[in-house]
Amino acid sequence: MSVTSVEVTSPNGALPMILLRKAEGLRAYVNACPHQYLPLNYRGDQVLSACGTKLLCTVHGASFDADSGAAVEGAPCGLDPVPVKEENGEIRIAP
Repeated sequence: MSVTSVEVTSPNGALPMILLRKAEGLRAYVNACPHQYLPLNYRGDQVLSACGTKLLCTVHGASFDADSGAAVEGAPCGLDPVPVKEENGEIRIAP
């Protein structure tokens, strides 16, 4: 399992994302904690819990379910999912 922070840019602006690759497939979320709208990795890149089931905000420790983005602790709501698909070795935002 791995987590990567990326930023997708277009003429309309930039979208910071967290990509989570698991055996079951790829998940993506907007890289913004709903508590203060800072990136989850604002203070470091270790955003995956030791058990691999939660994404963590490095600013104030809020945690989110890695499979759904739902808030687990310390945040008023969950992470915003980004629909993605992988084809021909590229990851694309899905329509």
